[in-house]
Amino acid sequence: MSSINNVYDVAARSMSSQMTRLNTIASNIANAGSVSTTKEGAFRAIRPVFEIDYASDARESGLSTTSVSDIVSLDREPAKVFRPDHPLADGDGFVYEAAVNVDEEMVEMTEASRQYQNTLEVVSTLRT
Repeated sequence: MSSINNVYDVAARSMSSQMTRLNTIASNIANAGSVSTTKEGAFRAIRPVFEIDYASDARESGLSTTSVSDIVSLDREPAKVFRPDHPLADGDGFVYEAAVNVDEEMVEMTEASRQYQNTLEVVSTLRT
């Protein structure tokens, strides 16, 4: 893990974390309509887990930022849907739809992109 020396390091890590968040959201949206034969095989939404990183001289500099420590699946049950005509239907005619709420993902995407843009604006202001 690289050291945190200045506000540019803080911004770079923050923006990288938000990009990871945006990538997980894109993955969730891309898999929103997927189905599986089993409940265990159904896609579940994923989220990054953030952690705080402090500069080695945080008491003097006050610098800290965030990074992604893990990406986890949300504990949501996939929807069991009766679709006997689907090729992945089980013996009883059911498929399991991905446990993804597209509306929630859109809100997450808006928030992540705004946080990314805010950090970019801070860097732009500092450079001028």
